[in-house]
This record gives sequence, structure tokens and C-alpha cells, in this order.
Amino acid sequence: MAAFEDDDRPKKKIAHEIGQDLSLLSVEELAARIQLMQDEIKRLDTDMTKKQATRAAADTLFKR
Repeated sequence: MAAFEDDDRPKKKIAHEIGQDLSLLSVEELAARIQLMQDEIKRLDTDMTKKQATRAAADTLFKR
């Protein structure tokens, strides 16, 4: 049976766990995790803004 080359294997999705030991990660891996978390913060901010707008519209409609 032939050995699989690294390029043929599926790439492991980058995941970060809060409080995780970072000592074994490279600079590139740390940068990727920072980008991942920044993207997630943007996503959360966008959703929060939409929900605040929806709530404000409801408050206006029901004159809270």
C-alpha cells in the first residue's frame, strides 16, 4: 500500500480553545489564530448590531 503524501490529506481546521497552551505553536499558527478570532469578533459585532436594530425598531413600534 502506498503512503499518503501530506498534500493529499485533508487539512485540519484551525481551532482555538480559550486558555490553550500556546508554547508549541509557531508564529504563523499564532497569526492564523489571531485572524480567526478577529474574524469571529467582526461576525459577532455584525450580529449584535442587527439584533440591536431589530430591538430598537420593536421598541419604537411598541413605544417602550
